Formats: sequence, structure tokens, C-alpha cells
Amino acid sequence: DKATDPSVHEENWECIQRFCDQVNTDIEGPSLASRLLAHKIQSPQEMESLHALTVLETCVNNCGERFHSEIAKFRFLNQMIKVLSPKYYGTWSSEKVKSRVTEVIFSWTVWFPQEVKIRDAYQMLKKQGIVKEDPKLPEDKILPPPSPRPQNSIFDTDEEKSKLLAKLLKSRHSEDLQAANRLIKSMIKEEQEKSAKVSRRVDAISEVSENVTCMDKLVESYKRQELSKSDQETLQTLFQRCEKLRPLLFRLASEAVDDDEALAEILQANDKLTQALGQYRQVVASH
Repeated sequence: DKATDPSVHEENWECIQRFCDQVNTDIEGPSLASRLLAHKIQSPQEMESLHALTVLETCVNNCGERFHSEIAKFRFLNQMIKVLSPKYYGTWSSEKVKSRVTEVIFSWTVWFPQEVKIRDAYQMLKKQGIVKEDPKLPEDKILPPPSPRPQNSIFDTDEEKSKLLAKLLKSRHSEDLQAANRLIKSMIKEEQEKSAKVSRRVDAISEVSENVTCMDKLVESYKRQELSKSDQETLQTLFQRCEKLRPLLFRLASEAVDDDEALAEILQANDKLTQALGQYRQVVASH
């Protein structure tokens, strides 16, 4: 009640922080908090509703996955939608409140892409014409990195950046929040690039393994003179593809110099590839 007091126009950050602490320490905290906040967001008093939305966003920032799973349920999302829907409270909710609610739900679709229910709820609002276009998120709009994050995420392994981010997020100054937002974006980009490298490596090693296995079988058949013309063409195509995979493996190896495990996998794949190509040249090309 203190954190959402409509008679006070400024945010009561001390009460908001204490509310977040209670959510984190109480076993039932996330489910109780989401119900209380839904009720306050639906308040006919604009200031109470806006304060409740600020508390909600602060909880999203500070209360972790247990709270995230509550806001991603249809039970909570439906309460948010009622504020926008003309069938419920949309006719008397202020434009400022409706704008904030839309912005909050849209921002969750960006930050929690794995939560299908949030995306479905937002798409339904657009389909019904309640939301006509995606809102533009302000620079000081801070939400946490998407979760769950992969192991060895940069948010966990880069201690210096993580500490700086935590410090900026606790600040109440707009310029610090903007700096935090930029830092999150750069860390997300770095995370995506790291993930893309892993994906490229896995795909390349998998392709090498499949091609080498097929080549070995066809070369063995070739030795026994059991290959049809189409199989001979397949064998030649596999050889050409494997030739092209070698420089790709070298490139991946140069990217993985700091990762011993990944480098070992690439070198092992390269050994198999070299042996298969050598066998082809010895048996097929020389003949």
C-alpha cells in the first residue's frame, strides 16, 4: 500500500525495495506479489496504477525466475489485458495507464522470447486492434537479460561487467539506467555472437562426421568394384564438399584458441577429414 500510495506522486523507492526483498524471502512471495500487483494495476486511481506498474517492473528486475514464471502465466497476463480491453476496464482506464501496460507487455516479448504465453497474449491484443503498433521503448527502460541463460553465459562469466551492471541497475539516475541499457544490449550481442560460434562449430563437426562416414562406406565399396554410376557421382560430390570443409575447420579452430575442449573437437574432426580425403585420393583418384 505504501509503495503504491496514490496520494504520493514520487516513487517511494525504499518501500519498493522492501517489497522486492519480501518477494525474494517469502516462499509464496512471487505468487502473492503478482496477485496484489494485478489488483493495484487495475485501480481506478491513475497514480496508484502507475506506481503499481513501477513496482512490477522493479520486481521483474530484482526478483528472478520464480517471479518471471508468475508473470508469464495466463492468470496474470489476463489481469493486465483487462486494463486494456473495452470489455473490462479499458473504457475508464486512463490513456497513460494503458500506454504503460502495453509498453510493459511488449517489453516482455522482447526480453523473454521463450515465454510463448506472453507472445500469444500480445499478438491477441494486436489481432483485436487493442494495440495498433508496437510501442517504442524508452532508453531508460531496464529489464533483465532473458532467462534461462545458457551455461557459461557472459552475464555469469564476465564478473567485471556483471558487477558494473548490478551497480547501474540499483541507481535511480536516468543516465545510469541508460548506461545499463546500453551495457545489457552489448552483452546480449556478445552472448548471441558466442552462441552463433558454438552453433557453427557443432554444425560443421556434425557435417564432417556424416560426410566422412558416407565417404568411407563408398570408398570400401569402390575397392570391391560395387559402385553404381550414381554412387560414384555421390562419392565425388562428398569429396568436393569435404575439401571445402577443411578451410572452415581451420577458421573455427582459430576462433576457439581460448577453448581447449572446443579446439580438441575441431582437431579431432580435422583428423578424420584428412584421413578420409587421403583414402579417397589413394583409392579413387589414383585409379
